Amino acid sequence: MFLEPISQGDKRMKISVCGKGGSGKSALTSLLANQAISKGLGVLVVDSDESNSGLFKMLGFENPPVPLMELIGGKKKLKEKMRNPNILAENHLSVKDIPSEHLISRNGLMLVSIGKILQALEGCACPMGVLNREFLKKLRLSKNEIAIIDMEAGVEHFGRGIDEGIDRVLLVVEPSFESIALAEKIKGIAAGMNRAVSAVLNKIDSEKIAHKLKGELKTRDIKVIGTIPNDPLVFEACLEGRAIGGGEAFHAAGKVLDDLLAEN
Repeated sequence: MFLEPISQGDKRMKISVCGKGGSGKSALTSLLANQAISKGLGVLVVDSDESNSGLFKMLGFENPPVPLMELIGGKKKLKEKMRNPNILAENHLSVKDIPSEHLISRNGLMLVSIGKILQALEGCACPMGVLNREFLKKLRLSKNEIAIIDMEAGVEHFGRGIDEGIDRVLLVVEPSFESIALAEKIKGIAAGMNRAVSAVLNKIDSEKIAHKLKGELKTRDIKVIGTIPNDPLVFEACLEGRAIGGGEAFHAAGKVLDDLLAEN
């Protein structure tokens, strides 16, 4: 896949935020999005986690957008089209092409949702994966506009080819063996897709824990570009269902974003 050339001073990038369930992907997505807004960038957040329903609250919105699944007739209609590679009508699309009911915005921060599993016996999330893959592949960002994709937990999105449409894989690693093991697995899969991978340590209580985690990831050839402290402000915001902003974690996320943009 050939990406459009980016001129000097033009920051546009699709960043997937992935990792173990509960590692803090949605919280980091929100922190990065708010930091990007503070730096004068346009930000499109793509909620592609079909099980987590709280991202819109973390971003400061009262209600979620209508899922893109509804734009093409819902899950049942998409299942009928799964053999057709051109699920979306256009070869390319931009943010302005998304109908208003499917895109909510505030001060340069925009949010779309692929879809959610809401009831029993609804079936697998494969149709949502197909839509997500086609949407990200066809999405063309404007100058100084970035997309941050809150991925589903684990590695299934790689198997569905969703990450073909992104530029950078950002791993969220919390202090646990499971998180480190998954990071190593994602690194290997992403390398096979020729996608650059960086890691962010999250929920860190001490320098000792950070140092140990960095050492474990270094032995697995995974670059760490930032450390997000275990900030009680983030915990309280997530518990109360309100926007995440300010505090140590917010400032740490700014350094992570600077590193990502510097690599662009």
